[in-house]
Amino acid sequence: MSQTVSPPRTDHPDLPGPVRTRRRLPRYAATGLYLAGLLLGAVLSALSGFNPALTVIYGVAIGTVAVYAASRAVEGTRKATDRLVTCIVVTAFGIAVVPLVWLSYTVLDRGLTRLDGTFFSNSMVGVVGEGGGAYHAIMGTLIITALAAVISVPIGLLTAIYLVEYGSGRLKRAITFFVDVMTGIPSIVAGLFAFALFTLLFGNDVRLGVMGAVALSVLMIPVVVRSSEEVLKLVPNELREASYALGVPKWRTVVKVVLPTAIAGLGTGVTLSIARVVGETAPLLVTVGLITSTNLNPFDGRMATLPVFAYYQLTQPGTATQAFLDRAWTAALVLIILVMALNVVARLISRFFAPQTGR
Repeated sequence: MSQTVSPPRTDHPDLPGPVRTRRRLPRYAATGLYLAGLLLGAVLSALSGFNPALTVIYGVAIGTVAVYAASRAVEGTRKATDRLVTCIVVTAFGIAVVPLVWLSYTVLDRGLTRLDGTFFSNSMVGVVGEGGGAYHAIMGTLIITALAAVISVPIGLLTAIYLVEYGSGRLKRAITFFVDVMTGIPSIVAGLFAFALFTLLFGNDVRLGVMGAVALSVLMIPVVVRSSEEVLKLVPNELREASYALGVPKWRTVVKVVLPTAIAGLGTGVTLSIARVVGETAPLLVTVGLITSTNLNPFDGRMATLPVFAYYQLTQPGTATQAFLDRAWTAALVLIILVMALNVVARLISRFFAPQTGR
């Protein structure tokens, strides 16, 4: 189990004795044992009819036990426990990645069919089968999401600044409590809230793009508040105290010191909150509805959006069923591309505007 790597010291009795080190498995032994366990699990599953679920269960169990037993025999209990936990974590990661890869492949495989210029330049006016596009839905999604951001970002940022810089006592605790409650609100409830609000003001038949923006802002505000609050808390108090020591008032310290220091995190939080709501369907079904033509005015009539467009193309196909399904999958692919683009923008903001790597 152990080997001596240096002889005992006899010339100086007061010095420590021989240095001993634990033996270790070869570099790729653990990986090989784990893969061998997966292969053996596949063989056992094949003998019983090859069930994919049983293949994973057998393979993971056999591979993990093999790695633990070999490590315990060679490296000892502590290292064996470490390898056991590593196997469990890697397995959990692999299980989580499988549906993500499958979903990405499926959407790409079926969505690329209609990812052409017509899809981005035409609407569905007069289209009952092949052809048509989602230009009206793409523009509606961009307009409504931008309007929701205009509503949510100032409210969320100012609320976060109050909670971090000014708030105290019962009012701060009450605001924090309500923000936490709003974070867990189902999206359909936000849609019903916006629908009820505008129905009281304008009647039962009203459907406006701004209604969808209000519904999305209800979902977006708590995300902006929470992300901005955590980022503002990371600003060192020494910066604030140095500003106060120079006689700078608090509001100017917040504007000139705190916000510029936290600008990267704030931008990232806002961008991710937009990505959070851009694919919402339920509140837009209730508040905005669906039209086949292009409407770019959120204050005048119904507007089309990509999530609702994909929903109706999938659930209400006409005579040319495959054409409707192709448009639905392409709309889903475009939504995923939009979310990915927003996440890339968040990463770029965090990279280029962070204080340590700033301009």
